Amino acid sequence: MSRFLDEMAAASAARVADALRHESLAALESRARRTPLPPPLRLSAGAFDVIAEIKLRSPAAGVLGSAGDDWLGRATAYARAGAAAVSVLTEPSRFDGSLAHLSAAAAQLAPLGVPVMRKDFLVDPYQVLEARAAGAGGVLLILRMVPREVLVPLLATAAAHGLFVLLEAFDAADLALAAELLGAAAQAPGSVLVGVNCRDLQTLAVDAARFAALSAALPQGWPAVAESGVATAEDARRVAALGYRLALVGTALMSSGNPSALLAAILQAARTPEF
Repeated sequence: MSRFLDEMAAASAARVADALRHESLAALESRARRTPLPPPLRLSAGAFDVIAEIKLRSPAAGVLGSAGDDWLGRATAYARAGAAAVSVLTEPSRFDGSLAHLSAAAAQLAPLGVPVMRKDFLVDPYQVLEARAAGAGGVLLILRMVPREVLVPLLATAAAHGLFVLLEAFDAADLALAAELLGAAAQAPGSVLVGVNCRDLQTLAVDAARFAALSAALPQGWPAVAESGVATAEDARRVAALGYRLALVGTALMSSGNPSALLAAILQAARTPEF
């Protein structure tokens, strides 16, 4: 694991310990079960989709959006422009996120039928329950973040509470682990997405060639997501041609003055076959 992920894992575990001092696991699970069901993740039949992201800051790009940016209005614009889901960063120290952002986005987008996904450095099933209690419909799990014996209960907790999961991989070993976990897990088809993140965790640089290099190693039968390397319509067309079913787009949309237009262009390009 990289130094960056080591630091994020330690900080995440500390947040869990602090949260447990305020709310027990049993109390949180009870609250999660009382939370209204979120909209389900609905992928377009036979077409490319986008998970559009809300993140206020990035270690690689710095502060995203302009001063006073209406991030909740941006999330609504994503949903109305055709996003299949909206990813919300909840990590506070490096991304300026919070569970309050997740709750606000979930409440805003539920009437539009678009689920939100908690994107964070999750290390404990407690955090999956936090996401559900905040109204989320899904969570991101980083395959190399925790050992297999922790990934299994993370997946099980998501399945038990009806959350979709985006399993994030960085290399062929991660994808092999994803295939192993999915072969043994109780997740229903369509409830798990498998993503390839093309960002180098040491330098934070993007290597878009990773999408092609790992496309043959993607687990069959599970929708594949291109992460961190899709910023333009042409990028989306390229990953769609490689067999990716979705893209997770964050920095480009957060930096755009017209995110609705950019999202529409990405969807149109990826859904238009080349002859």
